[in-house]
Amino acid sequence: MKVVICGAGISGLALAHRMRTHGWDVVVLEKAPGPRTQGYMIDFFGVGYDAAEAMGLLPALEEVGYRIAEAQYVDDGGRVRASLGFAQFGATVNDRLLSLMRPDLEDVLRTHLPDGVDLRFATSITGIAQETGGVRLTLTDGSTLAADLLVGADGIHSTVRRLAFGEERQFLRYLGFHVAAYLFRDPLIEAETRDRYAITDTPGSQMGFYGLRDGRVATFAVHRTPDPALPADVRAAVQAAYGSLGWIAPRALQHRPPPEDIYYDQVAQIVMPRWSTNRVTLVGDACYAVSPLAGQGASLGVGGAFVLAEELERAPSIEAGLEHYEQALRPVAEEKQQAGRQTARWFLPASQRQVRLRRVALALARLPWFNRLVATSIAGKQTAVVARLARRSSPTW
Repeated sequence: MKVVICGAGISGLALAHRMRTHGWDVVVLEKAPGPRTQGYMIDFFGVGYDAAEAMGLLPALEEVGYRIAEAQYVDDGGRVRASLGFAQFGATVNDRLLSLMRPDLEDVLRTHLPDGVDLRFATSITGIAQETGGVRLTLTDGSTLAADLLVGADGIHSTVRRLAFGEERQFLRYLGFHVAAYLFRDPLIEAETRDRYAITDTPGSQMGFYGLRDGRVATFAVHRTPDPALPADVRAAVQAAYGSLGWIAPRALQHRPPPEDIYYDQVAQIVMPRWSTNRVTLVGDACYAVSPLAGQGASLGVGGAFVLAEELERAPSIEAGLEHYEQALRPVAEEKQQAGRQTARWFLPASQRQVRLRRVALALARLPWFNRLVATSIAGKQTAVVARLARRSSPTW
């Protein structure tokens, strides 16, 4: 059996790993000319952590992971006005938590692919023809490729979704924010942000910083805007959106890299009535994006890929496997999307009054009962869907 996976990001690489482990012929198509270096710090837990453990990848992820002591909200004078300890949050998920740079997670997935995975950069698809028992794809170089299954793992702006299901506007739910992320070197800022995630304590727009072990600084910025359209010049847009911030933000903005090295996107979710049509299916942000503010997109990408591969392995047919995949994962994804919408409301306050309310809430989070409430609202409900599949030795239908 042959699967073509469109997208060599987190979901696509995780799926390629698992499908090849189960003996499939695997081709991965990636439109970028090489591995992406843009990205930001993520919290990796839940279904993704469970899947990485089942795939034997946890030791490699722990090597590149970070143990962040605290997230701190800092005013224009550099004073800490509120904080949230990561130990408190980690306890809620039984300390099954890693902080990772997205490019590092992708690198681990890519370098641990089993032998035989055909990974093609600078290649994507321009057409999909559904055939009896499979699909025939037209590639950007004009060639064609036949497969038993096509999986779109190509992100929130998925080409596979557009070609097989329709235009993006049918499925995209804009949440009212834009985000940006980039890496830079500055010894002063690195020293200020080492071992903590420091965030400007501001309404409307904010920047967060973390000093990496190699001396670079990772920044993640978010601002409110009613317009979902992406700017033509992202470098200028970042300056315009965050130029009024204080503390170390002006210095960080001076280090803005060229536009191609800045991650910039709208904060949105993808909501679809069905994830599969015949022999085409979607995984990760392509069909259930939760938004960068929810903090669980990477985890759901890895976990969803694992569930898809396991259900296909156990089902009597590809169609049955796709049906069971959606039945198993859709409730999990929808719950995380709901938690993501709730998180967005307080992640970036709209007014100074809401900033003060967030300070009060985080101060109360030091109380055990309130701490559990805050941490649970961020993490959402825990699920054993991956653990059950990992333990299952044979199909039950």
